Amino acid sequence: MTQSVFPWLEESWQQLQQLRARLPHAILFYGPEGIGKTAFVESFAQSLLCESVQADGHACGACASCGWFSQYNHPDYRRVRPEVLDGEDAIDTGDGSESSEDKKSAKASKTPSKEIKIDQIRALSDFMNVSTHRSGMRVVVLYPAEALNTAAANSLLKTLEEPPPQTMFLLVSNRLDRLLPTILSRCRKFALALPSHQAGLAWLQQQNIKDADVWLSEQGGAPLAALHAASGDGREVMDEFLRCLGQPSIDVALKTAERLQKTAVADLVGWLQRWLYDLLAMKSGAAPRYYPRYARELNALLPRLDTVALAGALKAANERRAIADHPLSARLFIEEMLLEYQQLFT
Repeated sequence: MTQSVFPWLEESWQQLQQLRARLPHAILFYGPEGIGKTAFVESFAQSLLCESVQADGHACGACASCGWFSQYNHPDYRRVRPEVLDGEDAIDTGDGSESSEDKKSAKASKTPSKEIKIDQIRALSDFMNVSTHRSGMRVVVLYPAEALNTAAANSLLKTLEEPPPQTMFLLVSNRLDRLLPTILSRCRKFALALPSHQAGLAWLQQQNIKDADVWLSEQGGAPLAALHAASGDGREVMDEFLRCLGQPSIDVALKTAERLQKTAVADLVGWLQRWLYDLLAMKSGAAPRYYPRYARELNALLPRLDTVALAGALKAANERRAIADHPLSARLFIEEMLLEYQQLFT
């Protein structure tokens, strides 16, 4: 496991070290998706458990604790996240109620959950009720915090209200507005910001990413999101969707919904949000932020747009994003979204 943090988070790492003298029982790290928050927090978790912390606050990477941590089997560390992020390595609840064969069969028979469930939070009880391995602290990393379902969030809240001794909770969130206010109030909040465009671009170029500037713009300045997008095969799908937005009509909307119904709906909503943000910016005389390579298509739409209606469409898209992970029918969801979009131009 890497012991360093991404270059644009070095200053934040130095600021974090100031909390070591008097650590709160829970810290909530928040910021835009795709900037390296999870790696940052896991580096901090490793350093909290390290037996020979370096002067800069990083873990030594050589002690027994670091060895266990790198294999995710440190006895005083737990990582809680949705099953969909774990794949075959989903967090073992440790309740001993199922054999490994039973668990494999259960995983094979159902789709991995995108939520953090109450059983995962309850499973922390045994972990927190035993002595730490070497009389040090225990650390729980939970991400993304907005994936907590209602029951899990309430269960976690009870733990945060009465934190067990020697236990540190490190939560990571992309969206503070989707967390319970009571959870927010029980955590020390720590912001992690986007890098400057120049810093993000320089890092992507070091990764030998072609058209790095384009990818970085399309991902809102988030370098890791840009790297992931550039390394995938989603360019053709994105371009088809953006071409649809550039030629709004009922026929195009219906055909696009049919062709893209297997695409992650959340991605489509995100692309639409950024397209609408660019239209709103250009209406105000600014340059497009996300899709400068589509400036001509965006500009051609401006005379047909009402600013108030555009602002309303952007608000609707933001609300739609909150339910995009669980559409009852992907095709109908996409159809409705694109038909509402094309109505801006009628």
